[in-house]
Amino acid sequence: MTIKATVAIVGRPNVGKSTLFNRLVGRRQAIVHDLPGVTRDRITGQTTLGGRPVHLIDTGGLQMTEDILGLNDQVFMAAEESDLLLLMVDGKEGRSSGDEEVLQALRRYGKPTVLVVNKSDAKAAQDNEAEFYTLGIPMQVLVSAEHGLGMDALHDAVEELLPEQPEEEEGPDLPALAIVGRPNVGKSSLLNRFVGTERALVSPIAGTTRDPVDSILEVGGTTYRLIDTAGIRRRSQVTGEAEELAVMMAQRQLERAELALLVVDASAGITTGDLAIAGAAWDLGRAMVILVNKWDLIDENARRAVDDSWPRLAELAFEPERVNLSAETGRSLDKVFPAVERARAAYRVMLTTSEVNRIFQKAVARHHAPADRGKPWNLLYATQVKTGPPTFVLFANRSLPKSSSYRRYLENFLRRELGLSGVPIRLKIKARSRRGSYP
Repeated sequence: MTIKATVAIVGRPNVGKSTLFNRLVGRRQAIVHDLPGVTRDRITGQTTLGGRPVHLIDTGGLQMTEDILGLNDQVFMAAEESDLLLLMVDGKEGRSSGDEEVLQALRRYGKPTVLVVNKSDAKAAQDNEAEFYTLGIPMQVLVSAEHGLGMDALHDAVEELLPEQPEEEEGPDLPALAIVGRPNVGKSSLLNRFVGTERALVSPIAGTTRDPVDSILEVGGTTYRLIDTAGIRRRSQVTGEAEELAVMMAQRQLERAELALLVVDASAGITTGDLAIAGAAWDLGRAMVILVNKWDLIDENARRAVDDSWPRLAELAFEPERVNLSAETGRSLDKVFPAVERARAAYRVMLTTSEVNRIFQKAVARHHAPADRGKPWNLLYATQVKTGPPTFVLFANRSLPKSSSYRRYLENFLRRELGLSGVPIRLKIKARSRRGSYP
C-alpha cells in the first residue's frame, strides 16, 4: 500500500496560488481575491498531479515581516509536511526581493521544488521568465493559472521531481492502529506507556510530533503496529476551528490503519475538534475506539460534563467503545486492547448470504420503506461483498438516495443486529428487475 504524496503551493502574497489550487483540484474551493493575504489558513484538496494521486495544499502568502497571527508558521508546517513544493511567482511583476526571501526561508526544508511562473498570458511574464532562473531552481514552468495555460508542463515537472512514496514494509496481516487526536491530549505519552519506552518525544508544547512514529507492540499474542500522528492543530485564535491541513495529516496515517484510537482530553470534554477527527476517520471507513485521557485529573463535575457531551461523538461514530484512562499513571490501560479486539472483530465480520438476507428481511418486515409515487420499495436480494469495513450490496426494484432516511434505518438495524459499535458499514443499493437472475 502506498501513501498519497503531498504537494504544497507556496509563495509570497497575491501571486495566484489559490487560483492555481482551484485549477488543479477542478473546483472553486479556495477564496480568490486581489487583496494580499486573503488565504490565511491552509486549504487542502485531492487531485492528480504528474499521473499520481496527491494531497494538494494551498497556503497563505509568506511574508518575512512581523507575523502577529502566525500565518508564516502555517506555511512552514505545510512545507515541512510536503513531499514537493510548487513555488509560485508573478511573472508579470518579474523577480522580486520577496520571492528571494520566500525561497531562502523554505530552503531549510530541502524539498524538491518546481518554480511556477504565473500569468504567462501577459507578454511581460514571457519577457521576464528568463530572470527567474537566477533564483537557482532548475525546474521552472510558465503557466497561467487563470486561463489554464502550461498545465501539461506543470504535470510533467511534478512527475519528474515528485519522490516515490515508500511501500509498507510489513504485510497486510499486521493490524495497524493510528493514535489520533488534538494537540497535547497525551497521544505520545500514551504510546510510550504502551511500548514501555520513550519511543515518542513528549512535550507540553502543542504540536511536538511532526512525523508519524511507528512502533511494534505485542499484546496477548497479537502483534500490532501503532502509528503516532501529529496533533490536529487549530486555526489562529481568530476562528478556533479545526484546521483542514492537520485533519489531512491524520488522514494520511489513517489510510495506513484499520482502526483509530481517538484520544480525547477529559478536562476539555468532547470538542468540535474531536468531532472533526472522528468524522475524518469515519469517512475513511476506519473503526474507532475512544480513549478519554487524563480522567484522573478531573473532578465529578468535569466527569459529568464529559458524559453530557459524549452523545455527540457517540452518534457520529455509532456508539464506539470508550475507555476512561490516564496515560501518565497507566490507569485502565489494560482495557484498551480488549476494546480494540472487539472493534477489530466487528470490523472484519463476514456473514453468509443467507444470514445477510435474514437480517434485511427482518428489517423490512419491521418497518416498510415509504412508497415513491405509490410504488413500494421492494428488497429482492442482499449479500456481503467485502469486509474491513463490512460492505453490503442490496438489489431492489429501485435504488435509495444516500440521504434517504430508510437507508439510514437499514444501516442502523444491521449495526444493532451485529453489534457493530464504532464500526462503519457501507450499503450499496442497486436497482434490479425482479425477473433478473441473482448473482
